[in-house]
Parts: sequence; structure tokens; C-alpha cells
Amino acid sequence: EVQLQASGGGSVQAGGSLRLSCAASGVTRDAITIGWFRQAPGSGREGVSAFRKWDAVTYYADSVKDRFTITFDSAKNTAYLQMNSLRPEDTGLYYCAFDIGHITYTRMLDEDEYHFWGHGTQVTVSS
Repeated sequence: EVQLQASGGGSVQAGGSLRLSCAASGVTRDAITIGWFRQAPGSGREGVSAFRKWDAVTYYADSVKDRFTITFDSAKNTAYLQMNSLRPEDTGLYYCAFDIGHITYTRMLDEDEYHFWGHGTQVTVSS
């Protein structure tokens, strides 16, 4: 059974940086896709970034392009989300998700494509 543990959230001022981690256990296949999602208070969950391992393709929401970077350490089975130039609108509960298999590029930020979810880690950005 795949289990995910997200960490690294915190409180920062606008312009600051945070790095989120998502450690996966029970992953026995290489064909995986990792996604980061967030949910702001009173809003639905939105896709932030995703990484498809088999071809190292990344996908970013327009709102975070050029500020966030997703990476994956295969040796540690851990995904990271480096978040720079943080803005108050980046505030939310951040979730990581894995899926075993190939997710079509255009659907990499679709939460319905992911079957394994970690608990959220809170990110708060103050102005």
C-alpha cells in the first residue's frame, strides 16, 4: 500500500521561500506520476505542479510558473516542491499525490487522476 508523508509547510512573508517534501513508501513501480495540489480556505483544491517519472516531464499551473520547481529523488522516493517568491495567494493546505501509471500530460493537474494522497501541510504567506 502506498503511503505519503508531506512536510515542510510553515509561515513566511511574501517574497520568501519554502520547500515541501513528500516521502512515499510502498511504491514498487517506476511508472509513477507525482502531483502537488493546494486548497485555500473556502476554495476547492487546485493542481499546482506535477512530475511524470518515466519521461521526467513537469507541469505547472500558470499561477506558479517560474516560481515553483518540482523534483523527485528516486533513491529516496521523495518528491519536493521548491517554492520561491511566495505570495499571499499561495496560502493554503498543500497535498501531495501519487498515481501508479501514466497520466496524460494534459491531465497531470487533474486530482481525479491520482489515487494516493498524503495529509496536507499548511503554507501561510503574509503580506
